[in-house]
Amino acid sequence: MKHNPSSHSTKKPELVSTTEQFERALEGRAEASYVLKLYITGSTSKSLRAIENIKNICEEQVPGSYELEIVDLYQEPERAIDNQILASPTLVRQFPLPARKYVGDLTDKERLIAGFL
Repeated sequence: MKHNPSSHSTKKPELVSTTEQFERALEGRAEASYVLKLYITGSTSKSLRAIENIKNICEEQVPGSYELEIVDLYQEPERAIDNQILASPTLVRQFPLPARKYVGDLTDKERLIAGFL
């Protein structure tokens, strides 16, 4: 079988904007409206309080619409460097943009809701 160059489509690849790429990537995500990471150091009282506080706040304010990852910096210290975490506990809101950080045990519920949710 001979190759016929005229039978090939000369369509150029589709150019997709960065915004479109981002939106397409988000379509594959779960229905999470908020993507949060909580960086802690072991099972200290402050770390445990921060975990409990953020879970309670999320369940009260955005039930079922959040994704929360808890990162123990004792087990994964390189993630502190990679994500520029200087104190613990630190909560990072990755989505919706802009990304934001909140340092502390998350006991100031009103301030957290005003700045994060």
